[in-house]
Amino acid sequence: MDDSLQEKYSRQMLFAGIGVAGQKRLLQGSAVVVGCGAIGAAAANLLVRAGVGRICIIDRDFVEPSNLQRQILFDEADAREALPKAVAAERKLRSINSTVRISGVVSDLGPGNAQELLRGFDVILDGTDNFETRLLINDFAVKHGVPWIYAAAVASYGVTMTVRPGATACLACLLGEQPGAGMGETCDTIGVLGSIVNAIASLEVTEALKLLSGRTDALINRLQSFDIWSGHFQSVHLPRGGDCRACGRRDFPYLEGSAQPHITMCGRDSVQIHERKRSLDLGALRARLEPVVGDVRQNDFLLRFSIPPHEMTVFTDGRAVLKGSQDPALARTLYARYIGS
Repeated sequence: MDDSLQEKYSRQMLFAGIGVAGQKRLLQGSAVVVGCGAIGAAAANLLVRAGVGRICIIDRDFVEPSNLQRQILFDEADAREALPKAVAAERKLRSINSTVRISGVVSDLGPGNAQELLRGFDVILDGTDNFETRLLINDFAVKHGVPWIYAAAVASYGVTMTVRPGATACLACLLGEQPGAGMGETCDTIGVLGSIVNAIASLEVTEALKLLSGRTDALINRLQSFDIWSGHFQSVHLPRGGDCRACGRRDFPYLEGSAQPHITMCGRDSVQIHERKRSLDLGALRARLEPVVGDVRQNDFLLRFSIPPHEMTVFTDGRAVLKGSQDPALARTLYARYIGS
């Protein structure tokens, strides 16, 4: 390690948990962050500043003004230009630490590209906004024996858990056979505090640094949850499920594509999402959406609302049609924002 790096990481190396040997391992390590929203941006920032040698950021979305309250890598210029988040993040992170190899990938992670985008990294970090993608990551990680760290936050509450295939419970152990069968709150319907985002990202990255620096003995190996508004913190041990679909039976439907919502073009300038194993209470969904989007029209069969310049129609079986776009990635993003996962 040359003198410039010694100086750059001097305070981190003074910490006994990492030291000089741990820092050298970080410099040789690699991480991929899936999703560069609030948690993903904060996590990528911490990883780059810590000197993790190679970092990839995957995201399908673009920067909007509403992101700036909590997504720390972006500024008003990025929002005005509607830059892809992966591009804006790469630019900012290169200016923070030029010695780290950083790549921003504008892509929607799915079964067709998971092998290409996720392989070759020492750890995967969750910055996504839906359980569909998280379970895809979990399938990939369990199948290939790659550690990954689940993280999520909404309102003032956040949760994180490190998954080490073969050693700990995986996300499928936690969620069971029908994750997402109900309706989840999202940041776009009940909001989120920037402070909980940064707190959960800090917990997530600390676990990643333990993995990358060779300190697996220090891993918490528990599901951690924190409500930053009430101050309630909980840490729960989750045993591996012997009959777990993923780490028990080694069944990987999300990676194979059989469990993903099927997206098709639906007439002119429309995209249809075909959800599986989902039943929606349209009345409850309307109550959630009206304070956020305004006018919501509903009957016994469907619900319709506008998010200009788009219009979304949602059916009781979870299916939805987005009018005003032919972009499947945008349809997935808006579905996750307003309907949940």
